[in-house]
Formats: sequence, structure tokens, C-alpha cells
Amino acid sequence: METTALPRLIARPSRAQRIWQAAQGVVVPVATLIAVIAIWEALARTLSLPAYLLPAPSRILIELNNVSSHLLPNIMATLTTVLLGFVASIVVAIPLAIAISASPWVARAIYPLLLVTQSTPIIAIAPILVVMAGTGQLSRTLVTFLIAFFPLLVSTVTGLLATPKETVDLARALRMSFWQELRFIRMPTAIPFIFSGLRVAISLSVIGAVVAEFVTANAGLGYLITQSTAFFNVPLAFGAVILLAIMGITLFGCVVLAERLLFPWSVSSDRTTRE
Repeated sequence: METTALPRLIARPSRAQRIWQAAQGVVVPVATLIAVIAIWEALARTLSLPAYLLPAPSRILIELNNVSSHLLPNIMATLTTVLLGFVASIVVAIPLAIAISASPWVARAIYPLLLVTQSTPIIAIAPILVVMAGTGQLSRTLVTFLIAFFPLLVSTVTGLLATPKETVDLARALRMSFWQELRFIRMPTAIPFIFSGLRVAISLSVIGAVVAEFVTANAGLGYLITQSTAFFNVPLAFGAVILLAIMGITLFGCVVLAERLLFPWSVSSDRTTRE
């Protein structure tokens, strides 16, 4: 007699499994980082490498502690340049992207100029900007802005033009104005693209701030790197690089958090698309 096999029920994950699934996004990277630091420390001690070639993590911490009173002013100087350049890129890139997406004539007029500025290495432009804008905060902000704004501009234009044609035709059939169409149709479509550009822009802003401080600065983590390497204090230079990495990761996380809080539907739809 032929029997029909019953469907196999999927076991519900236990509480420990659910906790692990939620925590592994943090536990795995942290464990990997700890392992890398431990291997780094062991190699530096076992091979007896000089500090100017590969300082041990413990030596880096000692040097950072020795100049702890000077770290906060330098961190704040770099952070100020990063945020000013990042905000300037938002203020310029998003309105410019709206103009480019709205008018083919504006796109034809502006895009070649943008490509010229972006094809020129920023390290070559930085000394010229120092001559034009002086050695103060303005020149450092301009360098940071020039590095950060182009990816945000391209992402925003791509998002504004990604609106389905059927939706645009419906909006025009309903006689929506340009600003209504932008607010209710194009901008919601562009939000995931805009935040993708913001994530790139904030990372590039850190790079731009350091490049600017290499050229002209009397404070900042980039300035600290140049001064410490000039005196062969490589552990301190490594420490400044690590602080820059922490700053970049933190700012990147702030942009991700802002997207999750302000536009949770954008994050969920993006996750669904990837899966």
C-alpha cells in the first residue's frame, strides 16, 4: 500500500540561535579584529621588528597616551574639516542634481566641467586652492568638498532619473507641477540612491580632510601624521591613522543610522532587493 509522505516541518530556531543570528554581525567582525591585533602584536615581538618599520599595537597605545592631551584638539580640527566639506557637498550636489535631471541643456553644459574637475588629481589642485583661498579653514574645506561632492551628485542624478516612466506619465496626466512631481514621485525613488552617495561622500570627506591637512594645516590628524613621520615617530603616525579609521567608520555609521531612522522604508526595500 502506497503511503503519502508528510511534509517535513521546519524546526523553529531556539532562543540562543536567534540571539546568535542577531549578534553575529557584531561578534564576527570584532573577533576578527581582535585576532588581527593579536597576530600583529605577536609578529612584532617575535621578529623583534624596529618600531619605525612595524610598531606593535601596545607601542602605538603608549605613544597615543603620551600625547593624549593633544589628541582631542587635533581630532576636532579634522572632524570640523570633514563635516564642513560634507555639508557643503550636500548643499551643492543635491540642488545641482535636481537641475541636471530636470533639464538636458543643464546636463550638457555642466557635466563636461564636472568631469574635468574630477579627472584632475585633487592633490595637484590643493596647492592652488591654498594660494587662492589662503592657508585657513576655507582652503581645507574646499579640498574636502571637491573630493566628496561628485559621487553624491552622480548618485542623486541616477536616483532622480530612475523613476519608472509609467509613474512620471501618470503624474503629468494628473497635471502635477514640477515641484509636486519632484516631492511625491522622484525624491522617494531617489532616497536610496542619495544615501548611497552620502555613505561614499562621508568616507571621501575624511580622505579629503587629510589631503588638505597634508598641504596646509597647523592642527589635525593629517598634520599629526606629517609631523610624527618627520621625526620618525612611526608609532604615533600609526595611532593617528587608526584614529582616522575610527572616525570614518563612526561617521559612516551615523549616515546609515540616519537613513534607518528617517527613511526606514528605504532600508527595507533596499534589503529586499539585495536578497
